[in-house]
Amino acid sequence: MPVKNANRTAPANQYYKNTSFETLAASWFTYDGWEVFVPVIDHDMKTDLLVSDGVNFYRIQIKTVESADESHLVENKWGDAKIDYVIYFSKSANWGYISKPFKKRRKRLNSPDNIKFHQHHKPFIKALSLI
Repeated sequence: MPVKNANRTAPANQYYKNTSFETLAASWFTYDGWEVFVPVIDHDMKTDLLVSDGVNFYRIQIKTVESADESHLVENKWGDAKIDYVIYFSKSANWGYISKPFKKRRKRLNSPDNIKFHQHHKPFIKALSLI
């Protein structure tokens, strides 16, 4: 078995963990038959993934939360960027939420208009179909 020998700084480790959730979401979209595009540069556009059903394109922002509390307050980190969905992953629990972008400063993750999913591709795709 290979052994990881890289010693990452704390900020680099954080970046790797956050990016792993973007990759996870991309693999679930791909598994379901979506076309998935990853921007080379994401500066000020707030698009982590661009997904398409072949006709329509959707800009996706991926966020992680350190909390297992589903009533956790999340902040609008995209400002007025024209994104279509925000997908939140809990790093402390095995769930996430799909949300439309919101204009106010903060919002509860478990707001009635957000859709919860279990961190597995089948519940994720089922939650996505409810939007």
